[in-house]
Amino acid sequence: MSERGAPSEAEFIAELAARIAAGKSVRRKLPGGGRIHVDRPLPFVVIHRQRRTRSASAALGVATASPVYAVWPIDVEGDAFAYDLIETLHRTLDKSLGAFLVVELYDLPVPETEKADSAAPTPYRFQVGASDHPIARRAAEALEVALEGLELERQTPRIDARPESQDLVALPSGTPRISLGIPRTYRTPGGDGVFPGVLHDLQTGVLDALLHALCGVVAASDLPTPNHYRALGRRGFIRAARHVDHQLAEVAGRFDFLLSVSPINTASAWEAFRHNDQDQEPVFHYRPLTVDASREKRALYAIDVDGVEDPVLETLFREKQQELDLQLTMLQSRQTARFRDASVMLYGRVDDRLADQAIAVLSALSAQAPAPMDEEDAADTVDCHAVRDAATALVARYRKQLDDFKADISLRDDVTGLMVSGHRLMISRQTKMRASRLDPLLQHEVSVHLLTYFTGKQQGLQIFRSGLAGYEGIQEGLGVFAEFAVGGLTRERMRLLAARVVAVRAMIDGAGFLDAWRLLTREHALTSRMAFHVCARVFRSGGLAKDYIYLQGLLDVLDWLAAGRSLTPFWSGKIAMAHVPVVDELYERGFLRPAAVIPEFLDRDQARANLDRAARGLTLADLI
Repeated sequence: MSERGAPSEAEFIAELAARIAAGKSVRRKLPGGGRIHVDRPLPFVVIHRQRRTRSASAALGVATASPVYAVWPIDVEGDAFAYDLIETLHRTLDKSLGAFLVVELYDLPVPETEKADSAAPTPYRFQVGASDHPIARRAAEALEVALEGLELERQTPRIDARPESQDLVALPSGTPRISLGIPRTYRTPGGDGVFPGVLHDLQTGVLDALLHALCGVVAASDLPTPNHYRALGRRGFIRAARHVDHQLAEVAGRFDFLLSVSPINTASAWEAFRHNDQDQEPVFHYRPLTVDASREKRALYAIDVDGVEDPVLETLFREKQQELDLQLTMLQSRQTARFRDASVMLYGRVDDRLADQAIAVLSALSAQAPAPMDEEDAADTVDCHAVRDAATALVARYRKQLDDFKADISLRDDVTGLMVSGHRLMISRQTKMRASRLDPLLQHEVSVHLLTYFTGKQQGLQIFRSGLAGYEGIQEGLGVFAEFAVGGLTRERMRLLAARVVAVRAMIDGAGFLDAWRLLTREHALTSRMAFHVCARVFRSGGLAKDYIYLQGLLDVLDWLAAGRSLTPFWSGKIAMAHVPVVDELYERGFLRPAAVIPEFLDRDQARANLDRAARGLTLADLI
């Protein structure tokens, strides 16, 4: 030990070796600066010598995103310490795993001829080198193949051999090593500026290629060969990732978006609309905002996403950051035309395929039943208390499988119908529905929305319970599919979902509330009250495009099943369809676990039969 009690360099290295030999993770600052990180013992280490500059470095970014890495400043003392460290890693890992490889990353120099006003991109070329060792040669060959397919900004790379003049860190004789020089294609011409998108794509692509190459090293070791090369990625969240996740959850938790943009007087507004001969725009009232949107935006973009050391998580966090930004923009713009524009940015537009199918559904239903009855007027209805009791019973059944399934179910005067927000199921006191609709609706709200909140809560990062960016489309599609699966997707429910699509498209195209209401009642045979409630949802706060995603989501689920895919990934948390490959990777890496509980309706014979029907291919016309 030193005089101040800190371990000597030899003791430091010995302690690290003991932890690694015992199969433990390591994350320590090195004595002379830098860091070593061992997610778990693997037969390789990625190294990089840092230059004492603040310039962006793709080599550093790739190294620190690797499951096992060591980085340190370029100096004589740092290189000497690294020599001893790598010698010990080689001895420890080779003994315990039967193989070892050093991967050294460095940034290629910027061409001296580059000018600030140059329109030509920085040459996109890599340098690959390998020591005279079979493992190193095979890894270098695999790396070259993987890099050749890495297109960036419409360029394909050139792969050069590492020149003899390239300075590499001194390693003990016989240490298997490959080296990779990474181009600075992300630099702005003639300066130290950076194209951040290019840098991110380059780092992500190089890390992917590197893991691809290292899969062969693992295959040559005593470890089991991974099912997928991405299974070599990190399995543990570092503190920075948890911190970013916590900060994003804090911002999201300070406001309830849907409650904030939904009117609190829909029932009384309907009565006033009805008594005013249905020719005056209704007046809706809203809750006061609980947050200062500008302040929340400052907090949102003060979150340092760059430090998570994982390109996949960084992408998920950035997407959520942007989604929260749009939601806050919408809160700032309530009851203005800007709200509608921001809504379209968040949810997108109704495409022609969906619009045509929605109109076809409404036309078919009008021909079958030209004078539909409002559910509230039916004889066999249940009220809010029956809904609450049935929801409580369903939640209790889930709690027998997952004790943490602790949903808050309440009756409220300031919501319409049923609404799920986080762990809460809110039921309007004005709720009346056909008894036959109760189970399908609860399968939608409880067995999809609440269930994926609680299964997402089990995943270790809060973003999987609050929802990855864009998750709502498939969530609502799964909810509607649940209604179909249990035999409760009625013609009137299909009419309602199709009418929402028509109303959203009309709203985006510039129609007002009365225009859309007349369109639905006169051209598509909706009752006055049904059309009013559709328009109240669509025109809330200035125009919310969200409601078309129910039918779009259902189409997406039907297409997904018809392609032979499973719904299993969607039960593990609130994810978007686009995130399934990411979720699969995180499963392979051990980040995510299977859903702690799955929807109960999946065990029903009727649901199994309807899943089989969907797998053979169904259209919306088949559902009516």
